[in-house]
Amino acid sequence: MTTDYHAKFFAHKLTMTDNETNRLDRVLFDASVDLNPHQIEAALFALKSPLSQGVLLADEVGLGKTVEAGLVLCQSWAERRRSILIVCPASLRKQWEFELREKFNLPVAILDTKTHKEICSKGSNPWKCGKVIVCSYDFCAKHGDIIKQSGWDLVVIDEAHRLRNVWQNSNKMAAAICRATKGYKKILLTATPLQNKLEDLYGLSTLIDDQLFGNVEAFREQYKKMQGFEDLRQRLSKFCKRTLRSDVQEFIKFTNRKLFTTEFTPTDKEHNLYEKVSNFLQKDQAYSLPRRQKHLITLTVRKQLASSPHAIIKTLEAMRNRLNMLASKELSRREAEDMLLDEHDFDPDLLQAYSEDQEDFFEEHTEEGSTTDHEEEFNPKQLKLEIEELNSCLKLLQDITVDTKLSHLKNALQTGFAEMRKLGAQRKAVVFTESRRTQEYLERFLIKEGYGGKIVLFNGVNTNPSSIDFYNKWLIKNQTKGRITGSKGIDIRTALIETFRDDAEILIATEAAAEGINLQFCSLVINYDLPWNPQRIEQRIGRCHRYGQEHDVVVINFLNKRNHADMRVHELLSEKFNLFSGVFGVSDEVLGAIVSGMDFEKRILEIYQTCRTPQAIELALAKLKEEMKEPLNEKLAETRRQLLENFDYDIHSKFKYSLDDTRDRLGHMEKIFWSLSKHLLKEKAIFNDDGLFFRLMNSPMPEVANGTYHLIQKIKITFQMIFYTG
Repeated sequence: MTTDYHAKFFAHKLTMTDNETNRLDRVLFDASVDLNPHQIEAALFALKSPLSQGVLLADEVGLGKTVEAGLVLCQSWAERRRSILIVCPASLRKQWEFELREKFNLPVAILDTKTHKEICSKGSNPWKCGKVIVCSYDFCAKHGDIIKQSGWDLVVIDEAHRLRNVWQNSNKMAAAICRATKGYKKILLTATPLQNKLEDLYGLSTLIDDQLFGNVEAFREQYKKMQGFEDLRQRLSKFCKRTLRSDVQEFIKFTNRKLFTTEFTPTDKEHNLYEKVSNFLQKDQAYSLPRRQKHLITLTVRKQLASSPHAIIKTLEAMRNRLNMLASKELSRREAEDMLLDEHDFDPDLLQAYSEDQEDFFEEHTEEGSTTDHEEEFNPKQLKLEIEELNSCLKLLQDITVDTKLSHLKNALQTGFAEMRKLGAQRKAVVFTESRRTQEYLERFLIKEGYGGKIVLFNGVNTNPSSIDFYNKWLIKNQTKGRITGSKGIDIRTALIETFRDDAEILIATEAAAEGINLQFCSLVINYDLPWNPQRIEQRIGRCHRYGQEHDVVVINFLNKRNHADMRVHELLSEKFNLFSGVFGVSDEVLGAIVSGMDFEKRILEIYQTCRTPQAIELALAKLKEEMKEPLNEKLAETRRQLLENFDYDIHSKFKYSLDDTRDRLGHMEKIFWSLSKHLLKEKAIFNDDGLFFRLMNSPMPEVANGTYHLIQKIKITFQMIFYTG
């Protein structure tokens, strides 16, 4: 029986920190994460030196560097050091928000241009919102002066290898981020700390502390010809920690990827449409393709064209209608240009996916001194010809009665589900498309094919009738379970994923599902539309092929056999990046070597736009492939091994002890936490010892709502329990 005396002792026991290892106990107890010993070791490494300016956590891909950083963030938050900034690629912002909310119960705010303006317009300081702030590289660089003055307790820089050339004058963004965060304690995250040359390590070190190695000339002189390894290794060991998959294979089961390709041959009408629209997009000048928006418009139209007739028809109609209004002078030229990127006409999810990686994507700047499109001389004859071309494309679309690509979807699902049976995996598939319009198109087709009631749609807004119905059913199911957050956006995402997990077979998703959701229960990924950006592909597959996946993951890609460029790009993605097969797919070296996935995608778009024959496409892609030779030659790979890999041959025993010790301590903490809660709330709640949850009937404080609270358990994650000590 717990007395007041025992309760006071328990409260003291839960909050005390008597050694370095115990410093993380409370954080691990509160966090909804499975325990992995290497993650505990990495977090302790980051916390162990209060005088250090920061650390570089460089685990191989798939080992959970985000969780390692999250543990440190959570500890900082618990110690009331709550001014925390996370700087990451724009495409990873939502994933960071999701991970920190779901696994660590931390409040998070994403700052971008729009939200920054909105908060400032209300007279508030967006940088002092009482939450962990997440922003993109671009945004951090643009607001460097404000960030520099904001007094951060901790700064996390994800995918830090992108900034490794900070010491070079050419990398202006890296230099701006370095200046903005100088003097603040940092955690750098990258799987590829050493890629092309030894100076990569120097560049990363300067992000932490520019005095670690002096200037780059001194660094080169001291370690030229890749000598002096032992000294360099010792110095790196003070701020860099790297764990390999081979180090933790005793604790983590890794599964494989298996690639299948669904090839289809379009009809003559379909191929003619592709050629006609492609030729239209290759125009040097067009009223439909204003120079300041041409890249984004061209990219999205090409993606819609490859996705489905249903995806592109509304866009072509919108472009034609704008030009008609321009011809009849209902709109000025500038007004027509501004209306071209109306997201309703261009497919919202597709625009979002391809504009978020570059926040100024919509305002592509012309060269200094050049004129903008609307300042050039107006040519009514050219405008009339463009309208006729668009009408001709739309006529071709109307004549197409067979969608060859769509007809292969049923076979792809049957192939995938057959593999699921062989693997003993659940009959579940996530089908990725880049277009919300195609998503709805696929749903209608699959319902006719007998999949009615087995399909869930997931996109950027989730406002379609079936999603709302699933959401309402989820609300009723969970109204007494304490699971409803009150945020419709968060709750509807949870409802859709749980509906897919528990009741449905197929999740048709746009790029909105490529980040921030976990689908380990699904082992089949179908890329109905395949991005050119390798990082986006990896994010998609990574929803299923991740820690906790029990089966090999089958990846099925659709491939147009009459499109020479598509076939060569697919070959490049498959062979060069190894995205679709092997253990954890893409290699650290290759994916890390792509400084920006969007840069790679722009190169591919350039090939589509400039090459008009199969021979020209072949030459251009061969040149690109040559430029992307293995970034690590054998000598450099050996250098990395000598400098960064673990030489502690008792590493497995060390990790096992760390894991067992932590489990024992956390099991003890759970017991006394439960006893303390029962004592303090004995007249305010009804407790269920078997299920480890209680129903709070009379809240002890206004900010804590009545309802059902579950104790977090490390074997089966539920929800955080709030306890009262006042």
